[in-house]
Amino acid sequence: MIDELRVVNLGVIEDATIEPGPGLVVVSGETGAGKTLLLGALRLLLGGTARSDAIGPHGDEARVEGRFLDEVETVVARRITAAGRNRAYLDGSMVPVKELSERLGGRVEVVGQHDHLLITRPGSVRDLLDGSLDAEGREAQRRYATAWTALREVEAAQSELGGDRRVLERELDLLRHQAEEIETAGFTPGEDASLATRATRLRHREELQSELTAAYEALTGAEGIDGAVGRIGRAESLDPTLGPLLELAAGMQAQAAELRAGLREAVETLDHDPGELEQLEDRIALLNDLKRKYGADLNEVLGFGSEAAARVAEIGALLGRADRLAAELTEAGARVAAAGESLRAARMRGAKQIGESATDHLRQLGFETPVVEIAVAPSQPGARGADAVELLFSSDAAIAAAPASKVASGGELSRLVLSLRLAAGVGDAAIIAFDEIDAGIGGATALAMGEKLKGLAAGRQVLCVTHLPQVAAFATTHYVVDRDGATATVRPVVGEERVGEVARMLSGLPESERGQEHAVELLNLGAQ
Repeated sequence: MIDELRVVNLGVIEDATIEPGPGLVVVSGETGAGKTLLLGALRLLLGGTARSDAIGPHGDEARVEGRFLDEVETVVARRITAAGRNRAYLDGSMVPVKELSERLGGRVEVVGQHDHLLITRPGSVRDLLDGSLDAEGREAQRRYATAWTALREVEAAQSELGGDRRVLERELDLLRHQAEEIETAGFTPGEDASLATRATRLRHREELQSELTAAYEALTGAEGIDGAVGRIGRAESLDPTLGPLLELAAGMQAQAAELRAGLREAVETLDHDPGELEQLEDRIALLNDLKRKYGADLNEVLGFGSEAAARVAEIGALLGRADRLAAELTEAGARVAAAGESLRAARMRGAKQIGESATDHLRQLGFETPVVEIAVAPSQPGARGADAVELLFSSDAAIAAAPASKVASGGELSRLVLSLRLAAGVGDAAIIAFDEIDAGIGGATALAMGEKLKGLAAGRQVLCVTHLPQVAAFATTHYVVDRDGATATVRPVVGEERVGEVARMLSGLPESERGQEHAVELLNLGAQ
């Protein structure tokens, strides 16, 4: 149960703490006082959406804290700042918001005052139904989801293949030609630079040979460096202080010998096959032609070739599968149909159980012969199944059931929502919160609602925001929200204060003797 709930600067609530306790906990107050903010705070603790406009006028941030007790104690908190920061805490540690719903989702169920809008929408009715399916039904859901995914994959493959096989075949021929043209050329990365260097050498062969030969002859002519080394050596024998010069000259002699050898080799390599330059020019022309078609440089050309080859393999696989796709599509469709029938059968079982249970709850809420049906009928297959789901309702068995969205009044919808949520398993939660679920009803029906909520609270905690004195009278614990301008406070009421509050809810006159008499009568009834 919720042992303690603190709300700070959420809307008009400046700072309020409640300790609800077990049983039926009622929150009342004038319209607009801010009583639904307490359940809004609870939704935040369950991981609900946090909006900065929920921050009140009493600070720069809103805070909500809650202590939950069952087998273990769990402390949850949320902070919302004006800067848009949204923080969640679990047992004092920061956690992702989604972890709150994972930890508390099965322990707390919140039924909102606008849930009647949801049950009038086919998709939401289906969600309500699917949430109550038995183990066999959940397995049918899983099988359907698997079959549907497989069908969509086959359809995607068929869509990629396209309606005209000839278009893909033409694309395949073009890509295969492009990939083969690049591959046949046999270029390797960096070869373009090598080709340019070799071609430049061959184009200027005679000039290079002349210059290199002259340089060689200059090194070997006259005495050259060898003569200079000999003379310096003879001088050094006469003057040992010339030793460093001799060492320097000897080093230059070795370098000169290496340079002569290199020049000789360079001149020799300039002798070539007369057809080599023509071959190089042809290869450069081939590369330029490929670059004109497929890329700005050799790397882009090679990349285009790789992509084309990959696409050739992909289209080849598609065309190879094309002949099998029709059979695969038929088989996948049959699996979806079979899984859809199993899921429909499970939904129909669940719909029958929910309808019967909801009808029983409605009888306890003042209807004599109500009719509640969840109609499940075949429809076009989709991601969630192959069924159309609709809620049918009649307040009396003598009247044919029709879509609830068209025939149920506001008061009937309130009771219908409660009955359906109870039938679908909301009563399995340890904590149930109702946000003005009693809207649009009064009199004996309101008494029946109060009695129903009190019965539901046996062995668990039920929170209910209400404007009905007939419901408030059945409370184990009663809180009132008072508002003064932009500030709301929350206080518990007991004894005479509770009598006054119920009297106010009855007539708007908390001091009225007659109103207080009626309030006492209601409270006595609720205490039985």
